[in-house]
Amino acid sequence: MNEKLEPLLALLRDVVEHWSPAGFATSLGIEDMLLLDVIDRYKLGIDVFTLDTGRLHQDTYDLLQRTRGRYHTPIAVFAPDAADIEAYVAENGPNGFYDSVPLRQRCCHIRKVKPLRRALDGKRAWITGLRREQAVTRQDLPLSEWDTDNNMKKFNPLAEWSTVEIWDYIRQHEVIHNDLHAKGYPSIGCEPCTRAIAPTEDLRAGRWWWENAASRECGLHPRDMSHA
Repeated sequence: MNEKLEPLLALLRDVVEHWSPAGFATSLGIEDMLLLDVIDRYKLGIDVFTLDTGRLHQDTYDLLQRTRGRYHTPIAVFAPDAADIEAYVAENGPNGFYDSVPLRQRCCHIRKVKPLRRALDGKRAWITGLRREQAVTRQDLPLSEWDTDNNMKKFNPLAEWSTVEIWDYIRQHEVIHNDLHAKGYPSIGCEPCTRAIAPTEDLRAGRWWWENAASRECGLHPRDMSHA
């Protein structure tokens, strides 16, 4: 574990030194709980935020509440604009995202992308828990890249970590995590767009499972970014 933890700490400290103010976007998934634990344990002083889409699992909200008692590092919560949600539902219904990829992507844009832009306002860089092993859309994920959409540096410090290594850290340090992981959810998003998967399925097979695998991103992480 030390061979992965030491480079992780070095990268995060470099971000603090050269790219502050930086923000860490946590979805409260297992990778992000690892990063939160490291940020808090080593007092790295990185701002942490999450996006409350309004349609998360209750288990996710429960975990968010539990972090308040476990960590000193606060998690800022950003929600979508109510008027945007009302307009979308009026036009497409509450579950219009099932009808087409464009409607699903529009829902993600309202509930995730726009709040992310508010969360990143004033930041020079942001940090994610993305890993190459997670999906076909992330196989070439670099440790750092230039985010053209948000015009800032983006860091993926866990890009090279395996699922086994993630869980080794979680168990070793007794990191609190989402109860859904024990119910077959390796990747967790909004409740109506996430399902449990079989052991033989891809890690993100439960996300937007009715779509082609190549389209299963929400718009937060477009893969046309420049490596840097």
